[in-house]
Amino acid sequence: MRTTIFAALGGSDRLAAAVDRLYDRLLADAVVAPYFDRVALPRLKAHLRTFLAAALGGPHLYRGRDMRVAHAQLGVTAEAWSRTVDHLAGVLADLGVDSALAGDVLALLAPLRDQIVSAPAQSLPLTA
Repeated sequence: MRTTIFAALGGSDRLAAAVDRLYDRLLADAVVAPYFDRVALPRLKAHLRTFLAAALGGPHLYRGRDMRVAHAQLGVTAEAWSRTVDHLAGVLADLGVDSALAGDVLALLAPLRDQIVSAPAQSLPLTA
């Protein structure tokens, strides 16, 4: 029987700890923190725990909004996405998650980038 990523990570309790640590990091990041102004964090954490549990093969069913719809009005930048992924990788490392398993988690979430990032890239000034 093949173990799911959810089970390999340690199930619901371990995932909840990871989500809490992730939000601690995100709220301490000056680039990412403004996305969470005036947001009900307990509700948002619950949504993320349910979404991740379902996405990682857990017994949960995600009934929240589509990722594109949920993030459309936020203007998420590529930088904010990258920093969030880096924070998630850091949380997984802090929790002692094996690097191959952490890579599996990040690879599973990578396709969401195109649904979440909506802000246009910054134009670079032309140089002569």
